[in-house]
Amino acid sequence: MKTLFFNIKELVQIRDSSIMKVQGQEMKILPTIKNAFLVVENERITDFGSMSNLQDFNADQVIDSRGHTILPAWCDSHTHIVYAGNRESEFVDRIKGLSYEEIAARGGGILNSAKKLEESSEQELFEQASQRIREVMRLGTGAIEIKSGYGLSLESEIKMLNVIKMLKDTYAINIKATFLGAHAFPSQYRNNKEAYVDLICEKMIPEVAKQNLADFIDVFCEIGYFDIHQTEKILKAGKVHELIPKIHVNQFNSIGGIDVGVKCEALSVDHLEVMKKEDFEILKDSDVMPVALPSCSYFLSIPYTPARKMIDQGLPLALATDFNPGSTPSGNMNFVVSTACIKMKMTPEEAINAATINGAYAMGLSDSCGSITRGKDANLIVYKDIPSLNFIPYAFGSNLIDKVMIKGSFI
Repeated sequence: MKTLFFNIKELVQIRDSSIMKVQGQEMKILPTIKNAFLVVENERITDFGSMSNLQDFNADQVIDSRGHTILPAWCDSHTHIVYAGNRESEFVDRIKGLSYEEIAARGGGILNSAKKLEESSEQELFEQASQRIREVMRLGTGAIEIKSGYGLSLESEIKMLNVIKMLKDTYAINIKATFLGAHAFPSQYRNNKEAYVDLICEKMIPEVAKQNLADFIDVFCEIGYFDIHQTEKILKAGKVHELIPKIHVNQFNSIGGIDVGVKCEALSVDHLEVMKKEDFEILKDSDVMPVALPSCSYFLSIPYTPARKMIDQGLPLALATDFNPGSTPSGNMNFVVSTACIKMKMTPEEAINAATINGAYAMGLSDSCGSITRGKDANLIVYKDIPSLNFIPYAFGSNLIDKVMIKGSFI
């Protein structure tokens, strides 16, 4: 199947295949072609350029894209969308003044979700997660990372990872799986935390690797959760089994987790709402991708990742949703891009770079997603007639998407 888009008002995020990510001042640059064409064959982008260079209109599907702007689909590198039920009661608790930490101390938060998940079957979890996957695809997401972490036992963590595999096998969207057994300490290990760390390292990780159920390993490194020594031990155990490290870090406190991430060659360090001077220095000259989750800050009323300072100091940055039942019950990357501009003072160009090419890097998908590049997956957002790229984050409450293509097919 060959599809030709012609008369495209603006084709955005044109990149050479050698560009894997952008950082610092590079994030201000968003290459585009006005009055462009784009050719998709089967699942891949095969050609693009200015309309003045288009020679052949021979295609199975020819689409006049006059007035339309086309971007690569969003790359959401941090989600928890396999979960049971919801936690709207905790939402009301926060309105009444309880903090995230106070709710967790009362048995809410992650442990609440773990209890609900234990009581749910794989099929029930799959059906709920399928609704969320279809929703985010319609909202323009073409690649997504999904974490376990609401199981907190070998059986339930495997259950979650099996559901992620079912989603991979069912939907065209690019899906990466992350094992997050170290999301919280189960109640029975509250007074013997090292025993749970040993369980993760000695039983969970080997079994996850044996069944080939995850690409990455993640840890929630935070006061009250996993300390830096436990985090390092778990990440190193994962690396032995070829699971690439990621970390939840610096959400509420800076306790040295970024240093652990860099030492363990993590692909990304995510959250980063609280940053010390030394954290910026540690990230410089590393290959680690910082990931901000602005809709989490919005929902919990906590600080936003200091994106402006990070970019001005030469660092890269990716944006993701953190879609989960407790702190971010939304997978809308359009809202994330808008919030990054409004609350984190990112320019539209920086935010789009962070949500596409850098998001792909944070999932190890630079070769297939995140830009308009020959040979990459044809994951595209076709926008309605908008005045400029600036209108995308500006009109934060409007549905500006006309069509979404995932791997060469409209959804």
